[in-house]
Amino acid sequence: MKYSLAFILLILTLHPPVLAQDTVDSIAYYQTYPDQLVLRTYMSRKYTGLGLRIEDVHYWYRPNSTLNMGVGATFEGLTLNLAYGFGFLNPDKSRGETKYLDLQAHAYPKDWVIDFFGQFYNGYYLERGSSIEIRNDLRIFPGMKLRKLGASVQYLFNGDKFSYRAAFLQNEWQKISSGSFLAGVEMYGGQVRNAEGILPSEANAINFDQIKYFEIGPNLGYAYSWVFKKHFFITLSAATSLALGRTYLNFEDGHNQSNWSVRPNYFLRGFTGYNSDKWSVNVNYVYNQVNFVPVNDYLINLGTGNYRLNVIYRISPRGGLSKKLDWVSRLKNKLIKK
Repeated sequence: MKYSLAFILLILTLHPPVLAQDTVDSIAYYQTYPDQLVLRTYMSRKYTGLGLRIEDVHYWYRPNSTLNMGVGATFEGLTLNLAYGFGFLNPDKSRGETKYLDLQAHAYPKDWVIDFFGQFYNGYYLERGSSIEIRNDLRIFPGMKLRKLGASVQYLFNGDKFSYRAAFLQNEWQKISSGSFLAGVEMYGGQVRNAEGILPSEANAINFDQIKYFEIGPNLGYAYSWVFKKHFFITLSAATSLALGRTYLNFEDGHNQSNWSVRPNYFLRGFTGYNSDKWSVNVNYVYNQVNFVPVNDYLINLGTGNYRLNVIYRISPRGGLSKKLDWVSRLKNKLIKK
């Protein structure tokens, strides 16, 4: 079994099992379901793409990642999702083969937003190039390897009225439109390499076979959820940062060059769907772009995305199922040291 076709996502999100309220008006902005088991089936695709711009020439490389089908559950703030890229969902092999392990985790404690990235991709194809002829708009780079490690931690200033969990984990239900500012810090690092050169042979530029990068800095953003007729919602979030970083390029002619500077990155999230006491159907998309420090005329960025279609059903565990889930409550109590 190729490890690129299966993944396990484990998110631990701890929060008090209470109904969020406005302390002045006693209005519930969102409903929590601390004692219910949230069951989901979903389809998703993850990817990390490489963008290059040299003067007026643009290149965009993408992995041939799989469309996955999976199931999952959330209980007491603990979420476990299992998915697999079945062959009938991924019949197109013309883009080459990508082996990958993509460890994206997006956790939403009550007053926090925590994101972790661990990308390990082997095998890319050139999706498009603005100034070269590519047969069928395709060129395969089987030896290209990309690594990205990073994290973003943000404080949610209005966690009593705005819920990310309602949009992403569906263990809450946003009933009244609300928003919140976010602020925090992020850090990213990794490398891209290809022994045969990262640029296509037709490129009119000095080729290079390795990129190394590191960035760290503060970020600031805003999120808002519009609720229509109580059940339908659109949640949008955008954040940007000013990160101090260094980019290193190793050129094929034997020399290397690096540069330090401050660059903006951004983080976008979008969610839309239907929510109720028992059912939820929604589509969500999370996108993170890291812009490298320019080296000469080489502008480079990494775009990491995750889009999903979820169908959710909530149940109240009873009898034997309730007893089997008691260990989750005990684990949570130990972790938050009650």
